[in-house]
Amino acid sequence: MFTKLIGRAIFALTGWTLNNNLPPEIKRCVMIAAPHTTNWDFLYTRVAFSLMDIPVRITTKKSYMCFPYGPIARSLGCIGIDRSPKKEGEERPSMVQAMVDLFKEYDDLIMLVTPEGTRSFTTKWKTGFYHVAVLAKVPVALGYLDYKKKEAGVGKVIYPGGDMKKDLQEIMAFYKTIAPLKPENFSIDLDYDS
Repeated sequence: MFTKLIGRAIFALTGWTLNNNLPPEIKRCVMIAAPHTTNWDFLYTRVAFSLMDIPVRITTKKSYMCFPYGPIARSLGCIGIDRSPKKEGEERPSMVQAMVDLFKEYDDLIMLVTPEGTRSFTTKWKTGFYHVAVLAKVPVALGYLDYKKKEAGVGKVIYPGGDMKKDLQEIMAFYKTIAPLKPENFSIDLDYDS
């Protein structure tokens, strides 16, 4: 409650508004957070999802969930990933598989990802989020921060149909219209620019 009051005050003082198009029945999805060009994005993203009552989770190393970092990590919505082999001699699972396994473990899970993978300029996004959604059979929600409109929210939901190129073109078309804080640090994935 106290956190939400602070969040509302931050948004009111800075002139930000919310636009939540995530259907309330969606309790499991991969949530993209973009553009990601500055550390301020984390603050506004966390505040926005809290105010919209969207309980996003962020993956981190399982070791960060232990004392002394654990309580802070959990309060930020972190969820630990253990990528060590299950049996001796087995290969370490990929990050995609580890994230898919979390969807098997949790009934309700909205997993926040930043597919740009950096706050610096890049024309390639990491597409693991798409493979996680397909393998876990969950939709991809398009979370955003539009600094020109001072609007934070969820723009639309994509249900991966198996045609990765088509689905990613739809995602990139959406983010192409969003204004980041530092435009010089943002690009959609040009491989999927329709």
